[in-house]
Amino acid sequence: MLSLVTRAAGVWGRLRRACSGAALLCPQPWMEKCPADHVVFSSPYSSHKKEKLDTSIFPVENIRNFSIIAHVDHGKSTLADRLLEITGTIAKTDQNKQVLDKLQVERERGITVKAQTASLFYSYEGMNYLLNLIDTPGHVDFSYEVSRSLSACQGVILVVDANEGIQAQTMANFYLAFEAQLAIIPVINKIDLKNADPERVEKQIEKLFDISKDECIRISAKLGTNVEKVLQEVIEKVPAPSVNISDPLKALVFDSTFDHYRGVIANIALFGGEVQKGHKIVSAHTRKTYEVNEVGILTPNEQPTHKLYAGQVGYLIAGMKEVTEAQIGDTLYLHKQPVEPLPGFKSAKPMVFAGMYPVDQSEYNNLKSAIEKLTLNDSSVTVHRDSSLALGAGWRLGFLGLLHLEVFNQRLEQEYNASVILTAPTVPYKAVLSSAKLKKEHGKEEITVINPAEFPDKSSVSEYLEPTVLGTIITPDEYIGKIITLCQTRRAVQKDMVYIDEHRVMLKYIFPLNEIVVDFYDALKSLSSGYASFDYEDAGYQAADLVKMDILLNGNSVEELGAVVHKDKAYAVGKAMCERLKDAIPRQLFEIAIQAALGSKVIARETVKAYRKNVVAKCYGGDITRKMKLLKRQAEGKKKMRKIGNVEVPKDAFISVLKRQSEK
Repeated sequence: MLSLVTRAAGVWGRLRRACSGAALLCPQPWMEKCPADHVVFSSPYSSHKKEKLDTSIFPVENIRNFSIIAHVDHGKSTLADRLLEITGTIAKTDQNKQVLDKLQVERERGITVKAQTASLFYSYEGMNYLLNLIDTPGHVDFSYEVSRSLSACQGVILVVDANEGIQAQTMANFYLAFEAQLAIIPVINKIDLKNADPERVEKQIEKLFDISKDECIRISAKLGTNVEKVLQEVIEKVPAPSVNISDPLKALVFDSTFDHYRGVIANIALFGGEVQKGHKIVSAHTRKTYEVNEVGILTPNEQPTHKLYAGQVGYLIAGMKEVTEAQIGDTLYLHKQPVEPLPGFKSAKPMVFAGMYPVDQSEYNNLKSAIEKLTLNDSSVTVHRDSSLALGAGWRLGFLGLLHLEVFNQRLEQEYNASVILTAPTVPYKAVLSSAKLKKEHGKEEITVINPAEFPDKSSVSEYLEPTVLGTIITPDEYIGKIITLCQTRRAVQKDMVYIDEHRVMLKYIFPLNEIVVDFYDALKSLSSGYASFDYEDAGYQAADLVKMDILLNGNSVEELGAVVHKDKAYAVGKAMCERLKDAIPRQLFEIAIQAALGSKVIARETVKAYRKNVVAKCYGGDITRKMKLLKRQAEGKKKMRKIGNVEVPKDAFISVLKRQSEK
């Protein structure tokens, strides 16, 4: 065996010497054609070192940091592709579709989930510029990604679809940029579409955002029409970062990912100083010291550089092995040169909670590790330990919305091969305690309840509070009647109604969060043939008549199936849950009563009939009393069996019932 290895090594050495004319060794495959028509052999073990860039050639005044923001599907990622092509960052091919959308879930759903960074090099009027572009998500559930990205920017490109016009999330993203006092460049995309109406969109932008129509740039990101003008506007209108290289290092961690081999890769924006390999840096959050292993920029793949300077955006690897060490919003500074930490980010406020449990408890540790790594990449998820009698140990996770929950679950399955049980989503309620004993126990008068099992009894509470949101709906005017009816069935209160042009209306409603969290968006889209758009923001808490609904099986409460509902909706929700359970629970030799109850009052019931042997089959006639005697004995046996029989809900029945189903 050893001689074979030695012989193979000798052959390999001779081959390399034979091909010494080819200075460049290509990484994989074993043999490939190089431009000089040399046949080059490459060892799979040879490391392919990237040439390090020198970013010192870009002074601060030649740096522009900007984001692309828009509503869902208005062409942000397509515009980013064209910008990458124009600046020569990627080769121009027909395969360039959403290059920055790297996750499998983004490819499958056609949406951006993670904000992605890319550095572009562009020459304009004889000057070389470094443009740092951040492509952001458009869905309301990922607005936290947008607000984080804007912290590393001085300007934004606001993309509006020439066909759809201004949508709900366009408004929300505009106000995020406006509040951050960023330069805003309005761009009207998809002018190549047959139904495009850029004049109408320009009027909307002028009316709603007070931006002159002369400032709007009409483009087609798909065809590349007029895209070069966008880059020129970025250079002219977006200010350079106001930072100084001579200041001590001050870097903001605005995103991070976990690599199994290199540990945590932190995306940083430098607000002062410079950083290079070998520097000793300190985290303001953990106070731990690290040695920098690598710094670089993203083009959009990692490109190592000698140094990163103030005003630049790039990545840093410093041997952080624990996922808890790279806090998003953290400030990094040089060892023995402490600085005032940057304000960081306002922590994301979860809107939806769901229980997550491993399908098999032996997978608990693997799932724990997967959740930790994924929450490093998606810091807006909150995690609390939880346990259940039926499902075992698990977690209660907080998300920004239902799509966020679905994407997180899909990423767990695709990136970490983890299969989980997700319970029905709930929202965080509050209870104002009236009992002195409970106040002393909790140490406060108002408690937040994220698990229905912990919902306090009415006797010890003065009032319940439910979360509300201010919802913005933008729709063509022919659907107003249907949409107003839908909102009224969801206990919404109308606040405003404005015509933004001759055919489009903006409605504002205060919604209870519980009413919109599951299926409101789907119902709105189907009512409006897909034309209405919806966005919401937190609007605090309001008093509500809430009740805890228990599900009983033969009189025994099943804790995992309990839910907090509004009193007016209790019957409909209870009836639907009982019907689903009836289909899911296997029949027994005794009858099973499935009941939905508010306290001691049963509001809905379904019955799973017992398996029953035909005890009168052997009677071929004779007196009726003979048959009655046999049937009576059977009924007594069933009654006795029901008393001692214990109904255990099988795990697959739990999964089918807890699957998020919209209440019809």
